[in-house]
Amino acid sequence: MKSLLKKAVLAALIAVPLTGCNTTGTSSHAPADSSNFVYSRDGIVTHSPQSDHASLKGDSSRRLLELGKENFRLQNYGLAERYFREAVARRTDNASAWAGLAAAYDQLGNFEKADRAYKALIDLKGNDARVLNNMGYSYLLRGDYNKARKYLNRAQDANPGLDQVQGNIHLLEKIANT
Repeated sequence: MKSLLKKAVLAALIAVPLTGCNTTGTSSHAPADSSNFVYSRDGIVTHSPQSDHASLKGDSSRRLLELGKENFRLQNYGLAERYFREAVARRTDNASAWAGLAAAYDQLGNFEKADRAYKALIDLKGNDARVLNNMGYSYLLRGDYNKARKYLNRAQDANPGLDQVQGNIHLLEKIANT
């Protein structure tokens, strides 16, 4: 029964609309100059402004990244995955596109592909606190609370001041103790 309750709480939390951006399109949870996705207890937070179609004409990878972010914000995870996948196919060094792709796979429940995207992201960014945080959140979505705790603790060690990590640790404690 306790396991059923945990799953119900997790399902309810996942069903909450994934917001975190204010009306200007910048996150109220992290520095505005960050270009990566970061999971927070509210869901995914994107830090780039809404797409500026005029400034993206010369870089199709960047345009695809913006389309991916836009569709993710609209909870169109299938389309977001497609755009992020196309962006990383054009520029394999695009960490933001890999982060978005991993997050889209998480939301689609395709955790095997999410793991591959996170591996590519770690290859690019190393043990970055935001990447570790997102991986922890991914394991939280899967219900693997031990691995979630491991990655969130590593993220906290890497950057103790990152609010998203604190929020996700709190969320993990709340779910794991239900």
